[in-house]
Amino acid sequence: MAAAAAAVAAAVVVGVPTAVIPNAFFGREIPVQWWHYPALALTALLSGLVLGTYLRPGPPVAPGGRLGSVGGVLSFFAVGCPVCNKIVLLLLGTGGALSYWAPLQPLLALGSLALLAEAALRRLNAQAACPTPTA
Repeated sequence: MAAAAAAVAAAVVVGVPTAVIPNAFFGREIPVQWWHYPALALTALLSGLVLGTYLRPGPPVAPGGRLGSVGGVLSFFAVGCPVCNKIVLLLLGTGGALSYWAPLQPLLALGSLALLAEAALRRLNAQAACPTPTA
C-alpha cells in the first residue's frame, strides 16, 4: 500500500507542475508528446517501489537513494515543457530550447528510468527476507 501511495504521489509531484496531468495551476507552451504519458507512468511506478523500500521497519539496508533522487529529477526535466524551463531558456534561448533541449528529452526520460530501475533493484535486492511464521 505504501508503494502504491508513493507512486501516486510521485505521479502528482512530476505530472502536475509539468502539466502532463492537466490542471488549472500550470500550463504548457508546447503540447504534451505521446511518450510523456508512459514516461510519467513508469517514473511513478519505479519511484513508488524505491520510496516504498524506505518505509520498511528496521535499520536502513541498501544504497540506491541517490540514484533514485537523480532519476526523479531527470524525469521532471524529461517530461517538462522545453520552453517553460527557466534554466534552459537562460542558457539556450527559445530557439535553442526547441532545437537542442527538446530532442534530448526522450533520452533524459530513458536515463531517468534506468536510474530509477537501478535504484529499485539495489534497494529490493538488499531487503531481508521475511521470516516464515511458525505454528
